[in-house]
Amino acid sequence: MNPYILIPFAYILGSIPTGVIVARAFGANDPRRAGSKNIGATNVGRTAGKRAGAITLMGDLLKGAIPVIAAISLTNEAAVISLVGFAAFIGHLFPVFLGFKGGKGVATACGVMVVVSPAATLLSALVFAAAVLVKKYVSLASMLAAASLPVFLSFLPKGKPFVPLGAVLGALVIMRHKDNIKRLVQGKENRIK
Repeated sequence: MNPYILIPFAYILGSIPTGVIVARAFGANDPRRAGSKNIGATNVGRTAGKRAGAITLMGDLLKGAIPVIAAISLTNEAAVISLVGFAAFIGHLFPVFLGFKGGKGVATACGVMVVVSPAATLLSALVFAAAVLVKKYVSLASMLAAASLPVFLSFLPKGKPFVPLGAVLGALVIMRHKDNIKRLVQGKENRIK
């Protein structure tokens, strides 16, 4: 099987709006119309409950991981694997099922990268956890973890071929947080309770 066929599959899978589906299943408001109006796990957790947020997180992680696992089963070419992972990530950011208006991509990027480089992902997760503990901002922690990912990849022999993927995903995650950055600067960003 040609591994390139996985690219459109990855995009479609990434486009599945986990947060919207889960919120509806829990009888909650559409996350696009509540809280921060984001379809990600943090907003779903705030507006539909912790269990809904946890299910959304798992679904968004799997959207990134499954296509990459499939790609690795067909090829060891980093470029092809990266394209498949990127397609899943872009599907979450610009989902065909939601008029190309999606989430910030943190969990889906994590799902991609945990398959590509578990070690680099774990180190970035530690950055995330430390930032949350110290500053209590999920958005800031997400951006710091995203920025650290390509750095960690560059120090790991198996991670080096995926530095470009990590850098692009990290940059896009940070760009998607532009409204959070404004609120952080203004001191209006929501902290974790």
